[in-house]
Amino acid sequence: SVPCSAILSSYLLGERLNLLGKLGCMLSLVGSTVMVIHAPEDEEVTTLDEMTSKLKEPGFLAYAAILLALCFLLIFYLAPRYGQSNILVYLTICSVIGAFSVSSVKGLGIAIKGFFAGQPVLQHPLTWILVITLVASITTQINYLNKSLDIFNTSLVFPIYYVLFTTIVITTSIILFKEWVAMTVIDIIGTVCGFLTIILGVFLLHAFKDLHVSLENLPQVLQNEQQVPVTRDDKNILIEVDNSSIAPEDKPKVFRLYT
Repeated sequence: SVPCSAILSSYLLGERLNLLGKLGCMLSLVGSTVMVIHAPEDEEVTTLDEMTSKLKEPGFLAYAAILLALCFLLIFYLAPRYGQSNILVYLTICSVIGAFSVSSVKGLGIAIKGFFAGQPVLQHPLTWILVITLVASITTQINYLNKSLDIFNTSLVFPIYYVLFTTIVITTSIILFKEWVAMTVIDIIGTVCGFLTIILGVFLLHAFKDLHVSLENLPQVLQNEQQVPVTRDDKNILIEVDNSSIAPEDKPKVFRLYT
């Protein structure tokens, strides 16, 4: 999603993607590949009853309560005040809600398998709870993601959303399914390094988005950075002509007026 959204927004929406942005997209792709290689194996949950027992665990209930409280704080307090100026507000709402949508998709996948296996999944209350949760979470995500896209640059929205959403999903997976329990030290280090590589790529994509850097003008940009003229905000500035030495008090001073 990071390279595709950045590249397509550059060509279709006219949003500029410089050399550092392209490097950031490549780092995000490399980091995702490393994470997939070292990702934990999915814990086997085959029935809705097993999924229900997972959702009822105290650790996940506390985690879900914290996410809901954070989501309500963002929606009703921070979003009306800072949503128009801070890109992280809307995207954090989408990412936090994403924890519930991913869990709902996981449970509905189990329900669909059970339905085709002849199990009475339609009579199970968890099936309808997961459907309602999925519809509500996806609707909220689409709403705030569209608001973010209307205000901010597309090539910035998707990478930041990707990092935040991935962080929430990994945390939810650890708490709900305990998929990291059986991981080796090498896989843990590989997963963490892959995720840090993604964050580095997104940082390059976001922090240097306003620089006009390409392979053609890279030497010129580096040279100009060493000779950046001082920009003065005031258009009417008195500048003393002779700055090399302090004029004696008995010698008249000469000034030049720039307008």
